Amino acid sequence: MKVGVNLINFGPGVTTASLRSWAQLSESLGYHLIMTSDHIAITPDVQSRYPAPFFEPISLLGWLAGITSNIEIGTTVIIMPYRNPLELAKATANVDQLSDGRFILGVGIGWAQEEFRVLNVPYRSRGAITNEYLEAVKLLWTQDVASYDGKFVSFKNVHTAPRPIQTPHPPIWVGGPSDAAMRRTVRYGDAWHPIRIQMDWFKNTGIPRLKEIADEEGRPMPKLCPRIRLRLTDSPLPDNDRVVGEGSLAQVHRDLAELESLGCSYVVLDTYADDLEAIKHNEASWHMLSVLADSVLNLANETVR
Repeated sequence: MKVGVNLINFGPGVTTASLRSWAQLSESLGYHLIMTSDHIAITPDVQSRYPAPFFEPISLLGWLAGITSNIEIGTTVIIMPYRNPLELAKATANVDQLSDGRFILGVGIGWAQEEFRVLNVPYRSRGAITNEYLEAVKLLWTQDVASYDGKFVSFKNVHTAPRPIQTPHPPIWVGGPSDAAMRRTVRYGDAWHPIRIQMDWFKNTGIPRLKEIADEEGRPMPKLCPRIRLRLTDSPLPDNDRVVGEGSLAQVHRDLAELESLGCSYVVLDTYADDLEAIKHNEASWHMLSVLADSVLNLANETVR
């Protein structure tokens, strides 16, 4: 199981220097992946949870491709309805080229109604738009000349070079815990990417339901790549009250071991705790990542070698 980091690309503590530090620290500690989040218009509903300044993810990933060497880079998650799939496919293919095939596209349908409104995107159609855009992007990634005729986007005889390095295309991770999100994962994605999970739900409800949907669709079971909240505490937390990744170092070790036993291919660590004051400073997040890397990643990488 590979372990990644959610880079904090928003809020009062974010600068180009902090972004560089996040990326280079994550790579030097042995993490396998760094991912970043998405908003375009920081409307009041977005500002209350993910405040400005907010660094746009695709251009940020192009920069990260140049200041890192081996760590994979991706999105957790791109809000799929916000961008024309022609632009998204071209930009992400370029990122995959610039990173020598290290890009992962995590996608979601979005939630911020005010942001949808100012971008002139129909909020109630966001699921259908996402499905169609995913079909279109996969065509643009895999064909030299692509055409598509849909309800929300149509194009004909579009030359696509440069296409992504990865074949058949970069991995697509689909976020969301709903049945619709799981079915979208099975139909269009390579991996399921739920966030802030509780272990009982993930093990006894989420995974079995995903398998059921895959069987209904006659498709293979997607990979499991959750994003969990990393919050280390001095003493253990009650298991009934915590999400995966919260608690003492021993509890987090057990969580990671159980996720691996469930067949997870990746897990992404998210140090953002909905505390706007805390994200003025990154040192607490970096300390937690360092502690976990010392106790888990170094041993795992030695085992691989």
